[in-house]
Amino acid sequence: MTLNNRLETLFPSADEIPAAFRPGPSIEQREYLVNGELRLWDGALAPVRSPVCLKKESGYESVILGSTPLLDAQTAMTALDAAVQAYDRGQGVWPTLRVVERIRHVESFLNRMREQREAVVKLLMWEIGKNLKDSEKEFDRTCDYIVDTINALKELDRRSSRFELEQDTLGQIRRVPLGVTLCMGPYNYPLNETFTTLIPALIMGNTVVFKPAKFGVLLIRPLLEAFRDSFPAGVINIIYGSGRETVSALMASGKIDVFAFIGTNKAASDLKKLHPKPHRLRAALGLDAKNPGIILPDVDLDNAVSEAVTGSLSFNGQRCTALKILFVHENVVDAFLDKFQAKLAQLKPGMPWETGVSLTPLPEPGKTDFLTGLVADAVSKGAKVVNAGGGEVCETFFYPAVLYPVTFDMRVYHEEQFGPVVPVVVYRDLETVIEYVLDSDFGQQLSIFGKDSAQVGRLVDAFANQVGRININAQCQRGPDSFPFNGRKNSAEGTLSVHDALRVFSIRTLVATKFQESNKELVSDIIRNRESSFLTTDYIF
Repeated sequence: MTLNNRLETLFPSADEIPAAFRPGPSIEQREYLVNGELRLWDGALAPVRSPVCLKKESGYESVILGSTPLLDAQTAMTALDAAVQAYDRGQGVWPTLRVVERIRHVESFLNRMREQREAVVKLLMWEIGKNLKDSEKEFDRTCDYIVDTINALKELDRRSSRFELEQDTLGQIRRVPLGVTLCMGPYNYPLNETFTTLIPALIMGNTVVFKPAKFGVLLIRPLLEAFRDSFPAGVINIIYGSGRETVSALMASGKIDVFAFIGTNKAASDLKKLHPKPHRLRAALGLDAKNPGIILPDVDLDNAVSEAVTGSLSFNGQRCTALKILFVHENVVDAFLDKFQAKLAQLKPGMPWETGVSLTPLPEPGKTDFLTGLVADAVSKGAKVVNAGGGEVCETFFYPAVLYPVTFDMRVYHEEQFGPVVPVVVYRDLETVIEYVLDSDFGQQLSIFGKDSAQVGRLVDAFANQVGRININAQCQRGPDSFPFNGRKNSAEGTLSVHDALRVFSIRTLVATKFQESNKELVSDIIRNRESSFLTTDYIF
């Protein structure tokens, strides 16, 4: 079967969808969570369209999964007011709660969350087109991240349970919350990436206003009751609607203390500028990336191709950690392209629930037009689509396009495509590649593929001050979650990992006294009588 024929039969009719994976009745969501209550919105709703289309006699029709509340600024502010009240200038129940008690609340939420696995996984598939295997992996990895965060906090608190004596000063250092946090996640990992900021923010004692991603928004609905029941009123508040309408008002209020956002650097900059006291605003940001893969002349081509295909096209290239541009040495470029095309041709296009599917429809409206424009621009300036069927479109589906040779004057050389377009640049001199990385506005990660230790070592030293992670003979990626995940330049602010996130959403506070008998007795009495949540030698098992 030719690719064209496969694309013509890509989208199913309603009765061709297995019963277990059918989306069910349209969900009209009017609930949002404020101050421990699921309130009902009686205003306008935003339709939620699936990237999956249905085949009809008249053509293709997009699936409407349901709708979510289009809250206005005034309503969004009620959520912020609830978070501010719950934090109560650091005197609220949640920020002053003992660490072990906050952990119990998060564990309660995790137990409730696990009960909703099937519902969340199905919505992940239908809302953003993520295949079944990856949707299940995202859910399970998120649960694992919560467990790891709990264990990391226990370890952090154990180390903080002792007193330190320095230069006749006795002190105890603990981490305490920063305040009211605004959490916003991305549509490509609407559960996992969002929770890697949301859960650390909560468990460290901050109160939160959480706005789900623009796509992958309905999948939070099965968790609303778990959030409501697992945390004190006002600690977690969940709003919906246009960010321009709601989030702008929240930032302009000056009441947000921490801004946790994963999206574009332009959006982050625009929102931060709205805050009237920017010096008081902490930020944890995961932003754009243009991660290069560098293929050296002395290389294991089979491994390089395998990692490059997965790195550039996993979840259709819709990952900040995807390989966004490949630099291939002239001595191996022909062989690399041949192997890359052969490997790409083995990737199965289809619907998210189908076994073995790697390439699925794209959730972002207008994305196929954007990608088509990138390809057309490159072709008009001398590149060719070298793989069979590259760039073919069927409704929301875009078949991957490998562009070669890509040059400086093409848009795709500079712009983040965030989709299944693979630009390949041929190079002769390594200085060309080094200059690209040094001049780039982005600095998240890169990958080096080669066997020559002198060349690899030289590149590691050249790039160590340019990106947050250098991968050798492996694709760019976030995990393991215990490793730091960050970036430089326009790619990130702050470090997100299991351990680092706890520090990003807290600050160290010291209680100190002169090492005198009367002071020792006073501190001992406070601890013995359990008269302080901060001054304690409790050890969490």
